[in-house]
Amino acid sequence: MPFVADFKPIALKDTNLFKPIKVGNCELSHRAILPPLTRMRATHPGNVPNKEWAADYYDQRSKREGTLLITEGAFISPQAGGYDNAPGVWSEEQLAEWKKIFARVHANKSFIWPQLWALGRQSEPDTLARDGLKYVSASDDLYRDETEKALAIKSNNPQHGLTKDEIKQYIADYVQAAKNVIEAGADGVEIHSANGYLLNQFLDPISNNRTDEYGGSIENRSRFTLEVVDALIEAIGAEKVGIRFSPYGTFGSLSGGAEPLIVAQFAHVIGEIEKRAKEGKRLAFIHLVEPRVTNPFLTEGEGEYQDGTNDFVYSIWKGIIFRAGNYAYHPEVVKEVVKDERTLIGYGRLWISNPDLVDRLEKGLPLNAYNRDTFYAMTSEGYLDYPTYDEAIKMGWGKQ
Repeated sequence: MPFVADFKPIALKDTNLFKPIKVGNCELSHRAILPPLTRMRATHPGNVPNKEWAADYYDQRSKREGTLLITEGAFISPQAGGYDNAPGVWSEEQLAEWKKIFARVHANKSFIWPQLWALGRQSEPDTLARDGLKYVSASDDLYRDETEKALAIKSNNPQHGLTKDEIKQYIADYVQAAKNVIEAGADGVEIHSANGYLLNQFLDPISNNRTDEYGGSIENRSRFTLEVVDALIEAIGAEKVGIRFSPYGTFGSLSGGAEPLIVAQFAHVIGEIEKRAKEGKRLAFIHLVEPRVTNPFLTEGEGEYQDGTNDFVYSIWKGIIFRAGNYAYHPEVVKEVVKDERTLIGYGRLWISNPDLVDRLEKGLPLNAYNRDTFYAMTSEGYLDYPTYDEAIKMGWGKQ
């Protein structure tokens, strides 16, 4: 120890996980991707990527040539944020650090795509109030829970449904953010439309009770997300844009599988993205959070939704699909899933604790256990100090 106990790894070297594939303009040597992992180590004030640690963190996880990393979520603007220790991509100081991160990954001959993030009602109303910013979502006063409602009222920052002009400003912020990171050296961007954040709040009927063209019907609830997609296609090119969805997610008090039309909602928005692809504007990928992970704060195996599957996406979208959700502990499932030639696998928490995860997947080596208590701690512990397999063996790990 502390390798993961009671887990039998399987070597995946001879599976499609280690077959090269092109994603956007990136020639990958394998199909294990790092999904976005919020780490809460950016510095305040300024939402600046940590100058001491962040570049090392991404460098460690990109040592295997031809690896694709999606960064932790990065706020597109101050209004889109509200967490002091998550990074942004709007200021010169932020972008100076991102340039260093991108350069380190590229020095390893790997690739990096920032995730563009807007929180909406999953922000902190008191933090926003402190900074003179609104607490926003798709609709007025449709809070995710009573605790958040009480905090919003106490801080005199009640939940505000975005006006149409404010939606336009958000779209402009997405465009500027995408241009900023591409200019800084990123290979592409991922639009965060999952896990209960702002774009997902527009998609879901439990958080969107609007009566204008951004609410009411499936088509209208898709509109904001699709307008962001169209704006980024125009700004940086479809081959540099991906998007993430979590159809069955309940994080942030969203519907998940309890909504009978949730598959119809996501089938529509994904169908519209495929329609654009047929017109010559195919996004680089669609990234799906599996129903086995309905809430990222639950441990593996908790909160699984077992009455639905993301397989419906394959019959609509004909491009590349990333799938993320408790795959590290299920290599036998990975062997089957990657038989589909369009599928890549996102490995999250276990890539935190295994900087050389790709090598371990290939060879079927034991995995370092992670320390959940340090996932979001402002410390290099649990961030930069996990050993590679060779280092762990030298330290005596695995001996009885």
